[in-house]
Amino acid sequence: MTTLITNANIFDGKSEKIAAGMSVLIEGDKISKIAKSIAAPKGATSIDAGGKFLMPGFVGCHEHLMMQMSLGSILTNDTRYVACLATQTTTAYLMQGWTSVRDTAGNTFALKKSIDEGHCLGPRIFPCGAMISQTSGHGDMRFDAHPSCFCEIGKNHEHFVAMGDMCVVDGPADVLKAVREQLRLGATQIKLAAGGGTGSRSDPLEVVEFTLEEMKAAVAAADDFNTYVCTHVYNDKGIRRAIEAGVKCIEHGNLMSEETMLLMKEKDLWLSPQVTVYTYIPSGYTPEQEKKHRQAFAGIDNMFTIAKKIGFDKIVCGSDIICDPERIKTLNNEFVERLKWFTPFEILRQATSNGGELIGMSKRFNPGTFGVIQEGALADILLVNGNPLDDIKVLTKPKENLALIMKGGKIFKNIL
Repeated sequence: MTTLITNANIFDGKSEKIAAGMSVLIEGDKISKIAKSIAAPKGATSIDAGGKFLMPGFVGCHEHLMMQMSLGSILTNDTRYVACLATQTTTAYLMQGWTSVRDTAGNTFALKKSIDEGHCLGPRIFPCGAMISQTSGHGDMRFDAHPSCFCEIGKNHEHFVAMGDMCVVDGPADVLKAVREQLRLGATQIKLAAGGGTGSRSDPLEVVEFTLEEMKAAVAAADDFNTYVCTHVYNDKGIRRAIEAGVKCIEHGNLMSEETMLLMKEKDLWLSPQVTVYTYIPSGYTPEQEKKHRQAFAGIDNMFTIAKKIGFDKIVCGSDIICDPERIKTLNNEFVERLKWFTPFEILRQATSNGGELIGMSKRFNPGTFGVIQEGALADILLVNGNPLDDIKVLTKPKENLALIMKGGKIFKNIL
């Protein structure tokens, strides 16, 4: 496939400066040339952008593609039904401009394969596979009625564990085995739960999960496979333990102090935060879960204020939405929620080149450079009606304002 896009105003994902009146040649799945004028190769499809804003596809760094239905539906249906609904979720992502996503807890291996082979629509998936948790940690979703983990029947009784979305283990040896199992299945990076969460029932946000030795075991196993570990954690102590263990990315981090963020900056870690998911109470939350959710929301302002103060900019974009397919249809509202702390340029960089750089840290099944408009990069391209650097709200209406969506050189939408 060869496509030539002419007369475009390019935002490359890294620089605030727009390159006006440019042409972009796409050959196969990559951008082969960017110049003021390019002669159309024989047989190429030519698209006149008409001066529209050309930018990289969005990169989501904290998604849950297999969990976009009610909790009751997840708990009572088999994997085939869940997978069928997941294809609706992936289509919604792609049609809103998200061309690459890192799934941070969920058995998305077959879903990824189906998209890669062209059987269904969706973004390029970089799966963590099951989130790895300790007993009584963020991934231990047992209710009181479930058997104790000391009962043989209880070890695999919990639904999310049985489905391959979560893994509950204790001790360095079992952590090693759990990590290696996700790598065997095709995980591009590993996710640990290193602290309490709002969606789990048995761990306050201040709880620290996994010992240093357990975390180090996970990091060593991932490093041996040329990839990295990211950790779900809100609190200072958990973040610092994760840093000491060699983790490369903190998921959430809402309750961290300035001192801890300075340490993250010194150690060159990434921060993967979300805003929209905390602006509402997920359906089915207990009063205690609701309290934790509000606590997490209250910490966002301090976290981002610190980031701006100290110049911490290794920040990416993501949703963390679960059990809410209607909100998946409004993913791009996250950009507007971040305007309280960041400029449109900073937000677009978080959602494009920053995300591509973070995911690119994994050398497993790495398809190449993405999240940027540059020669040699994967051709993940959006043409936008309007200039998001002036008004980022134009992105919240993707049906009207995303005139073209291209992933890997293939056009999935063109209303020019």
